[in-house]
Amino acid sequence: MKDATAARSGASAIRLGVSPLSWVNEVLDDFGRGTGAEQCLSEAASAGYEGVELSRIFPRDATSLSQMLARHGLSLASGWHNGFLADRSVEDEIVAAREHASLLKACGVSVMVYGECARMPDSALDIGMSGRWTLASGEWAGYGERLTRFAEALRDEFGLGLAYHHHLMMVAETMDEVRAVMAATGPQVGLLLDTGHAYAAGYDYATLIEKFGPRINHIHLKDVRAPVLAEVRARDLSFNAAVRSGMFTVPGDGAVDYGPLARFLAESRYSGWLVVEAEQDPAMAPPAPTVARAHRFVSETILKPALERA
Repeated sequence: MKDATAARSGASAIRLGVSPLSWVNEVLDDFGRGTGAEQCLSEAASAGYEGVELSRIFPRDATSLSQMLARHGLSLASGWHNGFLADRSVEDEIVAAREHASLLKACGVSVMVYGECARMPDSALDIGMSGRWTLASGEWAGYGERLTRFAEALRDEFGLGLAYHHHLMMVAETMDEVRAVMAATGPQVGLLLDTGHAYAAGYDYATLIEKFGPRINHIHLKDVRAPVLAEVRARDLSFNAAVRSGMFTVPGDGAVDYGPLARFLAESRYSGWLVVEAEQDPAMAPPAPTVARAHRFVSETILKPALERA
């Protein structure tokens, strides 16, 4: 436990961002079709957010992206990298990530989100979620060693931390698999805490805080509609079908309890981004009022209590 002065400093260093997934989906291109970057950024800024994560609707050269963000008073919080270290060498992964990492560095980002996309079946997001592929017990040590070396390379070449994203349909979905990743890697590998993916995978995100709190370096705030999740699991629907069904939503609209997160922010040295992330159909959940409601909820339910406790 840190002293009160340090706690207050950490809590006040937290920044609140929003993912463009409330406007457009990165995989389901009919979600938000025709929505441009200017609309997304304008509405994000109007709702009170300080930054956004990278999106397919944003330019991918640093000058254009930085200028666009600056016009709206926003920062770039991070950006997702499709990683393949479960099967690929560290050297090949560095080559694959270099352009993306360079963009993040040039835009002042401090962590890169790493999602493990190896070992995913063809059309993985369109098959029943019970069809997920996993790592064998004997593979974790080698995988962890590659992740650690890759994280060291990101730090040394780009000044970026690696935020490992536990995620449905990927090799680290369950609590046991997250434990395996953390046990097999060095402290250079940070953990992205995603409240919604933890809940949907069947465990309490507070366990991640308890076990790996010092390694959490990026946070996604996603909520889950429990009745929809129950139907998804009962019918063994795909990830994309779950998204289309409205399984995910913004914080405050679902079953996730954010009390443990407020306590963590008050009592830990976490400083960095909280990113509201809700993969919803913008036709069903209009982005501007939805993200504005989420901003109010997070400010009152998570950030305010964290600052008061600090």
